[in-house]
Amino acid sequence: MKKYVITIGRQFGCGAHEIGTRLAKRLGIDYYDKELIQRAAQDSGFDKNLFAFYDERPTQSFLFNLSADGYSAIGNTAVPLEEQVFQYQFDAIHRVAGEGSCIIVGRCAEYILREEENLLSVFLHADDDYRIQRVTKQYGISEKDASREIKSVDKKRARFHNFYCESKWGDASAYDLCIDVSKFGIDETVELLAHCVNEKFGK
Repeated sequence: MKKYVITIGRQFGCGAHEIGTRLAKRLGIDYYDKELIQRAAQDSGFDKNLFAFYDERPTQSFLFNLSADGYSAIGNTAVPLEEQVFQYQFDAIHRVAGEGSCIIVGRCAEYILREEENLLSVFLHADDDYRIQRVTKQYGISEKDASREIKSVDKKRARFHNFYCESKWGDASAYDLCIDVSKFGIDETVELLAHCVNEKFGK
């Protein structure tokens, strides 16, 4: 099978982490989510907590973009620290995508890797009731707090994505495949994605 990359955009609470890790194990490929923070920190020499702080958070500067030469500011002390953090993280996405087949979650990966020859971009979503129940159970909080957290995280992710990308977060036209996890469930979503990968890249 040829080398390929799967990117997963996701609404908070729809089970994307579980789906992604199970799919990676099923396919025998690497999985990157928070692992990208560690990778970028190692490449940069910066504290990983700095990357965690800025993770999927839009910069305040309008000088930064994801153009082909967007990495030229790495190591340039004249560039704000937050922009350097983003550039190292985006560079880490390119690096892991070049090393072998993998799954990359969030962080504008489908846009950053839009020129990748073998790319399957996916967006996972689910209805509010499904997500509230998952978040309530996973974090041991009330349904009211779960609903508030879902709205907050989704808003942050949308702002981050829409700041850097030409496409809109969650817009079906920006992805190869959008799946309502609340309709299929975790198991069937993993099966569906594995089937799509085999059909798209297995020949």
